[in-house]
Amino acid sequence: MVETKGATIGEESRMRWLFLLAALLVAGCASDDVGPSPAELKARWEAQNVFPQNYKNDLIAFMRTYLNDPEHVRNAQASKPVLKTVGEGERQRFIVCVRYRERKSNGNYASPKDGYATYVSGKLDRFVDTQKEVAALCKDTPLEPFPEMEKLPR
Repeated sequence: MVETKGATIGEESRMRWLFLLAALLVAGCASDDVGPSPAELKARWEAQNVFPQNYKNDLIAFMRTYLNDPEHVRNAQASKPVLKTVGEGERQRFIVCVRYRERKSNGNYASPKDGYATYVSGKLDRFVDTQKEVAALCKDTPLEPFPEMEKLPR
């Protein structure tokens, strides 16, 4: 019987793959980067607090799709954009508080509805109409007439 020294071609290939896998595992464990620091996250958040120049246009475009009957809105009011603490933590966003009366299906107008729009990077990001949240954020915010919302097309 003849003995050969060294490994066969298949064994060499397996050894190379195992060595490569071991090297990748060690490299992955050696990294101490676990993501952005709290200071970096706060800086990113603050960088998105841009005053919404076209807040009324964004709000009108959204309300046109949000309302059941956008052509029949009365007593619409909105605040100017103000920085308020939103959500958990001490994070602030520009918000616009809104109040309006919408016509019901029977032709009568409902009691006033309140909500607020949150703006990120100068654009409308979300609209909240949960009364508890709206009351907390909009209680001291002055509202002005918002006649543009009373003239919405379908």
